[in-house]
Amino acid sequence: MNKKTILAILPLAALLAACSMPPSQADVEKATADMMKNSFQAKGIATLDRLEQDQANATCLQADLSGKPLDEKLAKAVEEASMKTIKWPSDGKFLGDWKEGEKIAQSGRGLTWTDDAKQANGGNCYNCHQISKEEISFGTLGPSLYHYGKLRGVSDPNAAGSKAIVEYTWGKLYNARAYNACSQMPRVGHKGILNETQLKHVMALLLDPNSPVNK
Repeated sequence: MNKKTILAILPLAALLAACSMPPSQADVEKATADMMKNSFQAKGIATLDRLEQDQANATCLQADLSGKPLDEKLAKAVEEASMKTIKWPSDGKFLGDWKEGEKIAQSGRGLTWTDDAKQANGGNCYNCHQISKEEISFGTLGPSLYHYGKLRGVSDPNAAGSKAIVEYTWGKLYNARAYNACSQMPRVGHKGILNETQLKHVMALLLDPNSPVNK
């Protein structure tokens, strides 16, 4: 085989070798990211910034792709960083109106391109949880929240003995990753899905003794 033939074969051999090798994880991630960006377009209030991962999402995605649990030290770092994002009630009051909270829990509207930016978002809570006993259509991705406050002994949310549960519940709603690094629960406060007043109403739904959740 002469030199010219060898030189002609080399690029083909390299191509065949590349085709026979599985893509690297980096290649897969880049291809996935490119596909996502090319598959979506900004429309109305649904903009492309939702495709941008924050550090918590990126960290948990890497763990998912590896098929291994998130390293304990890294998980703690994510939780600590998430805890710092939590904004507590500006007036120190945690509970609003449970009736309004039920409306928010029932509503799945908001953040899509057909929604008005001036329209209040819903929490879509029933999509993952049982909450009120009267509701027969609910998801099971998350645990049942029926009797949430009652099971935790919260007969008076304003009592000193209830402070830990009340603050935990607020924090969990605001940014669930403060307590579970790779929680799939929407970070409704941190991501601006619900505002402070809406969060107070959902808190009342879960913790107010007069709420049907605790009857």
